[in-house]
Amino acid sequence: MTAEPPPPTAAPSVSPAFRAAYGQVLALWPVPVEPLAVDTEFGTTRVNACGPADGPPAVLLGGGGATSAGWYARVGALARTHRVYAVDVMGAPGLSVPGGRPLRRPADLMAWLDGVLTALGAERAALLGHSYGGWLALGYAVHAPDRVDRLALLDPTQCFAGYRTAYLARAVPLFVRPGEASARRFLAWESRGGPAVAPESVRLMGVGGREFRGRPVTGPRPAVARLGSAAPPALVLLAGRSRAHDLRRVAETAGRTLPGARIATLPGAGHHALPELRSAELDRLLVEFLTG
Repeated sequence: MTAEPPPPTAAPSVSPAFRAAYGQVLALWPVPVEPLAVDTEFGTTRVNACGPADGPPAVLLGGGGATSAGWYARVGALARTHRVYAVDVMGAPGLSVPGGRPLRRPADLMAWLDGVLTALGAERAALLGHSYGGWLALGYAVHAPDRVDRLALLDPTQCFAGYRTAYLARAVPLFVRPGEASARRFLAWESRGGPAVAPESVRLMGVGGREFRGRPVTGPRPAVARLGSAAPPALVLLAGRSRAHDLRRVAETAGRTLPGARIATLPGAGHHALPELRSAELDRLLVEFLTG
């Protein structure tokens, strides 16, 4: 268990309450964390790194409203074989500090991630994205297929199907009345009796919702057909209890548009709990894919 180290860069817009909540989630990491400050033309990006310094790079991109700290249940297994870089997406909740060129469009996100990978010395990397992070990872694979070694998408949203209307309706209080109570009610509804998100993560999501009121940059579904034979090996892992989208449609579209992709479903897992799920099966699937 690792406590939050001193931040590598100042983030004046982040409150002590947010920093404390962030540290409580980061303390759940089972391996030592190295906080990095990565400078790009869009500002300074916070990256939480772990694993062997000479290991192949694996870059983790979290869902909307989440931070890089929330990957605590995945990093232990991944760090045995890879140098893991969990990234606070610029403009989303986290300790990244915008500065310089504004990040406004999907093309800016691609340029930002270009800069992050280059600054990390990762000319090619495995990308793991959850939810919104899956959209970002898949979009980046279309943008720069030569830089993506492997692509793992955990219940990705806006990639192969749209959101369910009920999910969007339930999410409205997160924006209208952001806070821990709204986050707790929404996540309890979404998990519907399955494995729950950790209380520390609920608290961080609530505090982050109050302080980061802007929505992350998004756009149309990635033009996967453009990849053709350049598509990297892909793994699509779906949450069996996900209420975010129609799982059957996601699986069918992913299988059709990502030829050769492996598609698996984890029964009982909710959409938001997937990165935090204590699951030997999920660890096995990811490690076998990344090292195969």
